[in-house]
Amino acid sequence: MPKAYVKFDIPKELSGKVLQAVETARNTGKLRIGVNETTKATDKGIAQLVVIAGDVEPEEIVMHLPVLCEEKKIPYVYVPSKLELGRSSGIDVGAAAIAIADAGEGKNLIKDVVNSLEQLKKAG
Repeated sequence: MPKAYVKFDIPKELSGKVLQAVETARNTGKLRIGVNETTKATDKGIAQLVVIAGDVEPEEIVMHLPVLCEEKKIPYVYVPSKLELGRSSGIDVGAAAIAIADAGEGKNLIKDVVNSLEQLKKAG
């Protein structure tokens, strides 16, 4: 059953690109890991991209993030799994959400992801 907070579907190849961007930012930039840190980074406007896991239970934990991102005009994207997102972020447990605060060497990758997101939203 689709989650209430997932506003659009992400193709598998884009999801892979997002996780790659997260790994690159982890290694060469700066991440904010977890819903609280992501919310703070988004609220302050320092997030360049917000990544939300598509399998969060209960949904209420992350339901505010898409709305907040839209208010602050920060791009956001979904990935299928908390575990994948956590591993890409460099932790051994799942992460419901992360914010890329500094893309490091992944700037171009994030630009590609954001452009793909805009195309998806226009098509949807």
